[in-house]
Amino acid sequence: MSEKLALLGDEAVALGSIHAGISAAYGYPGTPSTEILQYLINNYKKEGAPVARWCSNEKTAFEAALGVSFAGRRSIVTMKHVGLNVAADPFVNSALLKIKGGLVIAVADDPGMHSSQNEQDSRFYADFAMVPCLEPRNQQEAYNMTREAFEVSERFNIPVILRLVTRLAHARAAVEPGQGKNQNNVSKTQDKGSWMLLPSFARKNYEALLDKQKLLEDWSCQHPVNKLSGAKSDLAVITSGLGGNYYEENLEDFIALRKKAGKGAPVHLHIGAYPLPEKKIRKLYDEADEIIIIEEGQPFIAKKVFGLTGADIKPVIKTGELDPDNVRKVLGLEPRKSISVKTDASALPARPPVLCQGCPHTDSYNSINKAVAALDPKPGHPDVGITSDIGCYSLGAAPPLSAIETIVCMGACVGMAKGASDAGLKYSLAVIGDSTFIHSGITPLIDAVEADVPMTLIILDNSSVAMTGCQPTIVPSDKLKNLILGCGVKPEHVIELDARPNLVDDNAAKLKVEIEHKGLSVVIFKRECLEAIRKNKK
Repeated sequence: MSEKLALLGDEAVALGSIHAGISAAYGYPGTPSTEILQYLINNYKKEGAPVARWCSNEKTAFEAALGVSFAGRRSIVTMKHVGLNVAADPFVNSALLKIKGGLVIAVADDPGMHSSQNEQDSRFYADFAMVPCLEPRNQQEAYNMTREAFEVSERFNIPVILRLVTRLAHARAAVEPGQGKNQNNVSKTQDKGSWMLLPSFARKNYEALLDKQKLLEDWSCQHPVNKLSGAKSDLAVITSGLGGNYYEENLEDFIALRKKAGKGAPVHLHIGAYPLPEKKIRKLYDEADEIIIIEEGQPFIAKKVFGLTGADIKPVIKTGELDPDNVRKVLGLEPRKSISVKTDASALPARPPVLCQGCPHTDSYNSINKAVAALDPKPGHPDVGITSDIGCYSLGAAPPLSAIETIVCMGACVGMAKGASDAGLKYSLAVIGDSTFIHSGITPLIDAVEADVPMTLIILDNSSVAMTGCQPTIVPSDKLKNLILGCGVKPEHVIELDARPNLVDDNAAKLKVEIEHKGLSVVIFKRECLEAIRKNKK
């Protein structure tokens, strides 16, 4: 028996992929998925294999993993749920390929939006692309299912999604690892039609994908994690993921409550492998009068079950996380007794997140605010629009800085600033981080270059992907200006400024000049993240 290890859910996935014999891993940092690839990168630095690298964005990471599969070897690509939006093009198309080396997409969803702009449910993506999805409910299953996902991928020649959620990704528990597997030999795909999505090939591949669906459903129905337990009952409970844990935590009290009402224990179906095991669901519907569905995220199972059966469903539809207490409420149980501390929460001061003490972004924003005030002193600065993006610098939206006005998705601020300028806004600014610019800001900058639109792109370059743990940016600071020049921005309007407290006024004056320029300008505020400096000294 192997020695048990205390692992985060993310780390269990990483170790599972190593033991599954991967040859390479790719990803882009994004909470709560970051620790998967960070574990693999640390292992790569120590052991020299398998290859593990951060990429410019999730799309480039996915495409690199596809290349590994094309060569016949196993790969994993990691991202958070909104990252799958970025990788959607290669992801959906990959379902039409004849996957050779096992390909697993580890996606960490964020119910409750702890560090995300939405809480989309990646199971819908798996269903849309018609690929299998495995959903572990604990760290041991995260390890086991990761290993299994590669086997499933090669068995059905299809990519497989591994869906995690925040509480599993960032909780630690004992995991018993198994024996590792050797990497596959390099064996390039010879059937070119299975990897070329020209219409004539794609139509045949799509038919093959449709044919796989019956096989995948049979696999799902027979999967041991899709466990149907309990005798025939008037009530059936369907759970998935962590919902199964919370249901079982309350099961003793729930059975006692039903016993008082003269009813027996409910029948229970837990689902951890998709597509849905339709035969088992229909069996529940035929035997039960009522179905309760407990799932974390969006009502994926609830909608599917209603479509299958038209059942009288009492689903848990909650925009946020499940926990033992809100599941208890759904089951009709009284709240647990707890110590009550009388506190007037409204009297407590709000403690929103703020930029770190001495953060270079603070100095950059102070310069931006001074420049904007000089351009448009009217309240609210109606002649100035400042779009921004996701990252540490998003905290510039809150007081006392209150410097930015939009936060939508990675790279959006560049295109939005161009659009606002096209709409006639007098001064249009976009504020983006260096890593986010590399991720998805380059393409809209090229659009702005082509139009020479009057806008100013401000890049806050702290040489780090700071919010997710200070990973290094793909393009180092000393090469960023050359990249921008290569996109076609005029050299006289690419300005580099040191983001320092004693230079705030001087930087504001220089920035004002560029904002007033009747064309495209790019201003780079440069100073390394203090947390990254501290981390690198360790």
